Amino acid sequence: MRVLISGAGIAGPTLAWFLAKAGARITIVEKSKSLTPYGQNVDMQGSAISVIKKMGLMDEIRRWNTTEKGSQFINPSGKPFAPFPVNEGASASMTSEFEILRGDLAAIVHRATKDHPNIEYMFGTTINEVLSNDDAAVKVRLSGGELQEFDLLVAADGQWSKLRKQCFPPDQVKVVHKGMYVVYWTIPRLPNDNDMWNIYQALGSKIITLRPDPYGTIRAMFTIMPCNDAQEKAWRDASRSGRQTQEALLRQEFSGAGWQAQRLLNSMAQAPDFYFHVIEQIKMDKWSNSRVVCIGDAAHAPTPITGCGTTLAITGAYLLAGELSNLDDGEHPARALEAYEKRYHPHVEEWQKVPRFFPDLAHPETAWKRWMFQNFIWALSKLVTIPWVRSWAPDDSKDDDFPLPRYPRFDEKVPE
Repeated sequence: MRVLISGAGIAGPTLAWFLAKAGARITIVEKSKSLTPYGQNVDMQGSAISVIKKMGLMDEIRRWNTTEKGSQFINPSGKPFAPFPVNEGASASMTSEFEILRGDLAAIVHRATKDHPNIEYMFGTTINEVLSNDDAAVKVRLSGGELQEFDLLVAADGQWSKLRKQCFPPDQVKVVHKGMYVVYWTIPRLPNDNDMWNIYQALGSKIITLRPDPYGTIRAMFTIMPCNDAQEKAWRDASRSGRQTQEALLRQEFSGAGWQAQRLLNSMAQAPDFYFHVIEQIKMDKWSNSRVVCIGDAAHAPTPITGCGTTLAITGAYLLAGELSNLDDGEHPARALEAYEKRYHPHVEEWQKVPRFFPDLAHPETAWKRWMFQNFIWALSKLVTIPWVRSWAPDDSKDDDFPLPRYPRFDEKVPE
């Protein structure tokens, strides 16, 4: 089977690793000229950890851990309270045992695939046009002008996939705005910074957080849930504007917000990885169209609110590769794509059910709501220190969230 994958992030190379194991020949095109080192924290849970173990990459995952020791909230006076330290296996903390930067995870799966004789990377290359997608093959024109033909075309190019836009009509892709905006960047680490995920709730439905990384710097984040139509319009307009407009809006909204807001604002202009993100989900009733299929965020971006985007991407890549490995030589991929969606779609839909009140509670608009939330979270932090309560927390390393099916072509073991 000849497979073309658009996107060298996490889902695409993971899919390529397993497809190559089953004997497929894979080409991965990526618009960037090289892997980009940027990206904030992602974590893996359950079934994704099982997939990573099958790839023999757990030592690399542990090596590039962000060093985050847990999560803690910061009170209005700027003092930490309500700590949730990481406990091996249990997920009583918002910090995962397997916390890693997105750029580091992408580099790990790239290193695991780049030298395989059945996998070719083409950086600085995109798919200009899908010329045909029929029973015989899928034909494309690449950005260099080359015409190529494949048995399967995979859109793994992220939430705003250009390939998906070419191959699926707009009415088949639903964008769900969650009423939230997030801005990330990296700042210098100071001597009094710590190795916790520090979370400060400012009034006006805003949050400021600081997190450690393995490079001796700090990952900063502002989040906001606009409180009225005018504020929502300002943020929506900024998301469609340039960085200068976005920085101006952040200064307007977060000046005087308390804690370390001014430190973050002062460092913003120098950050090479400044990223302004509208929190929106992607939902599709069907992820495939003949010989074209979407995976990862291109198919089902769940938003960072769920904390499961990377897990869903990795697990989905394994499942898709597994179903494709069951095909007979030369068989159209329709049977495999149908089996993949039937098995995985219901699981993804459950994870995408994020009620509006969940992020609302974490973004209190008034001092009274903040006081109520912080008393609740303080009590919860005490409760989870009780051993029998902590024992009820799910184990991040077990795949009982979605038990992985076995595929005969993948049974060969590799060292962890």
